[in-house]
This record gives sequence, structure tokens and C-alpha cells, in this order.
Amino acid sequence: MPRFSPEPPFTHGSPARTAILLVNLGTPEAPTAAAVRRYLKQFLGDPRVVEIPRAVWLPILHGIILNTRPRQSAQKYARIWSGEGSPLMVHTVRQARLLAGYLGERVRSPMTVDYAMRYGEPSIGGALERLKGAGCDRILVLPLYPQYAASTTASAFDEVARFIQGTRNVPEIRMVRHFHDHPGYVAALTAQVREHWGANGRTDRLLVSFHGLPRYTLDRGDPYHCECQKTARLLAEALRVPDSHWQLSFQSRFGRTEWLQPYTLPTLQDLARQGVRRVDVVCPGFVADCLETLEEIGIEGKEAFLAAGGKEFHFIPCLNERDDWIHALADIALEHLSGWVSAERDEGAAALELSRQRALALGARS
Repeated sequence: MPRFSPEPPFTHGSPARTAILLVNLGTPEAPTAAAVRRYLKQFLGDPRVVEIPRAVWLPILHGIILNTRPRQSAQKYARIWSGEGSPLMVHTVRQARLLAGYLGERVRSPMTVDYAMRYGEPSIGGALERLKGAGCDRILVLPLYPQYAASTTASAFDEVARFIQGTRNVPEIRMVRHFHDHPGYVAALTAQVREHWGANGRTDRLLVSFHGLPRYTLDRGDPYHCECQKTARLLAEALRVPDSHWQLSFQSRFGRTEWLQPYTLPTLQDLARQGVRRVDVVCPGFVADCLETLEEIGIEGKEAFLAAGGKEFHFIPCLNERDDWIHALADIALEHLSGWVSAERDEGAAALELSRQRALALGARS
């Protein structure tokens, strides 16, 4: 088997084309046990996600988890699956299209916007191959994870590295590490919560819930916990919520090891038992609604809070296709595209096209 993938046909004098590749976590192809099993096999088989030694973990994964968890998870996916498919995929596709349209109005340089999933399809490697084949020789990889974590952002970067290792003529690649404190992102979150309160009244308690990670990731130097804390603090400050009326928590615990605390579901139950009548939950770590927000928070979280004595529960949707979020996403991208694109006429592309025309006139191949 060849070490490098075949190169696309070369066209003399082609103008430089820039691409943005949005990357999200991934989703099963369908809310079925078989599809979920394929997805979990790839996801939980990633050593970035589970850092247990492979000789210990893989027998557990293949012998127990993949034989029990897919059916349970498929039932949860079925509760939030839409006629268009997986909510995560639907929102990611829309975000890519809206970003392309918005940048098309701001940028004169040739540009493409595409999307990929770390687990499942379309894969990161496949998307990069497709962009390269389309003539994109400058690619910005933008993971849709506001807070950096080795198990998410770095895992996406691993896939980019695998593409590079298998490519002879490597395009220029930049990667966005995080945007947890970007002003546009925080402003969009703030506006989302304010609009919800404008329609439903203010809450007794705002719970800011992030996806959890094992505690050892913090001890080993992962900055995720600190970046979640900063995002939550900036959001609370922008909303002018007193410290006594908001708190942070972590959801989606898996396995028996200790994870980042406090845990979201027990926190909701404790708040209800303390007499908090209404709680609103926002999930800034997700920019697109998915299983972890719609089912775990919107359904399970609500049930837990009400069953413990709470009276009113609100899940505040993710940013999804909000106009201010797409504008913020464009700003984040443009900050990392400095020198690659321009709001003015792309003189470099024009010069290359002139060079190509001259070469063709002298008998060069197209």
C-alpha cells in the first residue's frame, strides 16, 4: 500500500484558495443500536478519550460496554432525533452554510467552508482530502469546542496530523485551539440568555453546565477546567448575575472514576431540595444542540429537578444558527486567517491568474 495518497491533477497558475474546516465531535448515522455501536467503538476507542492502558481498557470496551451501552444510548438518541436527522449534524451543516454565506459577503478572496466530524462521517481526513482536491492549499481547521481539552480539540488535531503523514504535497494548515473567552462568543451567549429571560422571566438560579472530564485530566495539566470557569465567569458578569444566583457544574459522567465536580444532575436535585423553585440551565461548551443538551439536560435534567421538588425548569438552547453567533464564528475565523484572505480584491489571485494566462499563451499545459 502506498505511503502517500495520490495527488490531484496539477493546474498551472491556479490561484491560492483558502478553506475553513469546521470540526465537531460526531454522531451515529441513525438512532439504532448498530449505528451507535459503530460510533461508540470509534469514540471510546480513542486513547485521547479514555487514557486507561489499552491492555486493560479494550477488553472492557469490546467485552462489556459495546454489548450493553449501544441499545441504551440508541433509545436516548431516538428521543431527540428529528425528521432531518441527528440534531448535531443538522446544526453543524447549517452553521457551515451560514458561515460560508456571511464570509462570502466580507471576503473577496477565493474561499470554501466545509465541515467534518471527529468520529463518524464526514471524517476529518476525508474532508481535508476533498478540500485539497478542490485546490485549497491553505486550510484553517476550526474545532467547534470553545474550551480546549486533550480529549476533544487535541484529538481533532491528531486526525489532521494523520492526514499530513499520508500526504505528499501538504497544504498550509492552521488550527484554532480555543475561543472560550472570545468577546463575540461570550456576547452571543449573553444575548441568548437575555432573550430567554425576556420571554420567560428571570430565573431563581442559573446553572452553567459543561461536559465533564475525569478529574485526573486537570491534575495532569489539561486547561479545560480553568477555561470552563472563565467562560462561566464572563457570562455571569455580562448578565450581571450575583454570585449567589448562578453556579457551574459538569455533566455526562461516565464510569466509576472521579470526574470534575460538582456533577450536574445531583446539583439540580440539591437545588430543588434547598427550595429553589425555578432553575435555568445553559450549556456554553456546546455550540450546537445534541444528545448531551437536548436529552441529558432538557429531558433527564428536567425530570431530576422536578422529581426532587423543583417547580419550573428551563433549558436554554445552544447557539445553533443564531445570527450573532455566526458573526462571532466569522470573526474567530478571520482572526486566524490573517494574511490569507482580504476584504479587498485579491491581488495575489489576480496576479496568479495573469501568470496562468501568459503561460498558456506560451504553450503550457492547463
